[in-house]
Order: sequence, then C-alpha cells, then structure tokens
Amino acid sequence: MSRVFKGRVVTPGETTAAALVSHGGVNTLASYQMALMFGDKQVKCGDQNNPDLYKKPMLGKALCLPETIGSTTGGMVLYTACALGKQPACMLFSKPIDSLAASGAILAANWTDAVMPVVDSLGEEFLDYVKDDMTISVSLDGTVTVDD
Repeated sequence: MSRVFKGRVVTPGETTAAALVSHGGVNTLASYQMALMFGDKQVKCGDQNNPDLYKKPMLGKALCLPETIGSTTGGMVLYTACALGKQPACMLFSKPIDSLAASGAILAANWTDAVMPVVDSLGEEFLDYVKDDMTISVSLDGTVTVDD
C-alpha cells in the first residue's frame, strides 16, 4: 500500500530510500559530529538526546523529521556532510524548514556533487504515518510516496 504526500521543494532531486524517522527535532551538529570527526563510514547518529536516531546509520536514508534544532553551525555541518558524501538520501520535513538547515542544503546542492533532495511542509500526517524502513520515493515536484 502507498500513501502520497505533497510538500515544498527546497532542493530538487529524485531518490528512493529506506525511511529513518525522528519525531523530535534533529540537532545536526550533535547527530553528525562523531561521524565527521572520526570517519564513521555508516554515519551513525551521535545525538544521545534523540532516542529515535541515536546510534542508527543515517547514510543514504530518507531522513524524516519535524525540524532541525540546536547549534547555529547546523547549516555548515549539513553542507560538510554532503561535501564528504556522508549525507542522507534526502531530508523530509513535516514542518517548514528552518533557515540554517535550508542554507546547508542549498549550499550543498550548489557547491558539491551531492544529491540530497529536501522537501518541507509535508504535514504532521506524514510524520505520524511514516515508520523506519518504509520505502520512500521523492519526485522533482515535491511529491513523496511512502510504501509500507
């Protein structure tokens, strides 16, 4: 069974990946710091304050989240993850994206070879519906299809 959601495209692209879901805000710095500093090839989430993601591999996943929180370095951390090829397959926000995450995604889309579609404003229904490991497909127009 499939369910379709429509959001706003922040950075365009198409991808299909397994979902990784956080119901709380994602602290980009805390989540990526260990992987970026110590070369974790699976890019496991290092944020012990996020029980949904902690110690789970983020590389190549459809990262589903309400919003990012935390450090003002968040945009540069996201850009750096993309520059090093350690980004999720896509980022899918239930809420409107914040300026820091948007800046990192937009810089990465323009200054790196990384492909990381970002779609926001998918709604609370999206985050309530999607579960870890469901297959998610993202289209250029911001259509997000979730298969269980």
